[in-house]
Amino acid sequence: MAREMVRGGGRSARIQKAVHGVTRALLEKLDRSEITVPMIAEQAGVTPSTIYRRWGDIGQLFADVAVERLRPIAEPEDTGSTRGDLEAYLLPYAEEMASPVGEQLIRDVLTDAQTGVAAGKCCQYTYDAFDVIAARAQARGEVPLSSEELIDRLVAPINYHILFADRDVGPAYCRALLDRLPPVQMATAAAA
Repeated sequence: MAREMVRGGGRSARIQKAVHGVTRALLEKLDRSEITVPMIAEQAGVTPSTIYRRWGDIGQLFADVAVERLRPIAEPEDTGSTRGDLEAYLLPYAEEMASPVGEQLIRDVLTDAQTGVAAGKCCQYTYDAFDVIAARAQARGEVPLSSEELIDRLVAPINYHILFADRDVGPAYCRALLDRLPPVQMATAAAA
């Protein structure tokens, strides 16, 4: 079983940075089927056993690299409205995930289903974003939908259609999903 892949500073962080960097560079140049742990280890200046100990196998390493690439760099945009915040989050999300790179990142994360570490981290990124949007809604006196409901109604259908390539998940589709959400209620109206 692979270990938790989040590491502190020092040598461990340097190893992770080197291995991730080499893996990303190789994924840009080669088909993933051509990439091996010894190849990554040699270019990163570590032993193959270091990679196997930390990541378990190449699939888990690809998943860890994908998680790092999917990590948000900022909180969701604050547009002043819940609908605006959700749209500002969802449209770029769908565009990025529907790209060939994004789709492969999803597949890499799902490849690590045995441990679930990578999928759990990615899922938490989405929950965290929706929690921020919900907190803003509450601050405006609105009753927000739960993060779980937003994932079920927005993110899950987008990812399903990306993985099965059965429909376009562009802006029109994303806005249609948003239109299906219940109207925003004010906290005072909801309490009455």
